[in-house]
Amino acid sequence: MLPLVYHPNYSCPFPENHRFVMSKFRRLHAYCDQQGLIGGSNLFQPESVSKAVMSIAHDMDYLQMINEQNDDTDPVNKKAWRRIGLPWSQGLVDRTFTAPNGTLLTAQLALRYGMASHLAGGTHHAHRDFGSGFCLLNDLAFAALSLLKTGEVNKVLIFDLDVHQGDGTAAILKNESRAFTCSIHCEKNFPFRKSASDLDIGLDKHLGDNDYLNIVENTLKQLLDEQQPDIVLYDAGADVWIDDELGHLDISWEGVQQRDELVLSTCLQRHIPVATVIGGGYDKDHNRLAKRHAIIVESAAHLFHQYLD
Repeated sequence: MLPLVYHPNYSCPFPENHRFVMSKFRRLHAYCDQQGLIGGSNLFQPESVSKAVMSIAHDMDYLQMINEQNDDTDPVNKKAWRRIGLPWSQGLVDRTFTAPNGTLLTAQLALRYGMASHLAGGTHHAHRDFGSGFCLLNDLAFAALSLLKTGEVNKVLIFDLDVHQGDGTAAILKNESRAFTCSIHCEKNFPFRKSASDLDIGLDKHLGDNDYLNIVENTLKQLLDEQQPDIVLYDAGADVWIDDELGHLDISWEGVQQRDELVLSTCLQRHIPVATVIGGGYDKDHNRLAKRHAIIVESAAHLFHQYLD
């Protein structure tokens, strides 16, 4: 079965009416279990990562700030948390220092088994010394830098198809030539001040399935030819869906499924390991959101059975 990575602390106690749906990780895990995607030995649980280890991708002063309880009387601290957009809690700190290790573990499992999926991840707006857009720590940059440091890989491709540009990932990895960052996103959308990825493709609002899928396919095949990566870290953002609250693209549910199968099968056909993270997704219907995030997991499980079982 497809290796899956999850930790129960991913859905920490959180305001139910917040724009960011913290319960989606728990709901995604429950949905995958109901669909028979979780067996006796294919679910892996990451450990928390220390500030010292996390400093490969982030500034130590920033890591310390995250750990300390939010002080509303400190204007600098208050501004930093307003930019993040999430209320401080110990539960949030615990999940924040677990999820990046989950993406690293997913990548290591992909290197071992050919493919693996993280039931979280894709916090690509986190920069080296500040958080933004509901992202505190950058799991994609952390995983890439960690794999390169240990020599587990020599070349990483981060293929980011979240509807929002991966500004934090681009900024953290800008001087790391062994990690290639590609972001295909809605141009007139958050973040409004974008960092330069190695390749950015900004899409017009209301782009539909056919044009979108052609861009994704042509871009991925070109990058795999040019970069010859040892692994692909795939941010399968579900916020490209037409009815996502923060998306602005017109991609159907079927289009999202076709995109994910296209990306995964293209990598597998070339025998390139691929690790998936769920990325963004926003919906007042929390169960529907979990099912939308499950598209990438269901696609990966189907293709894992086809190519790698």
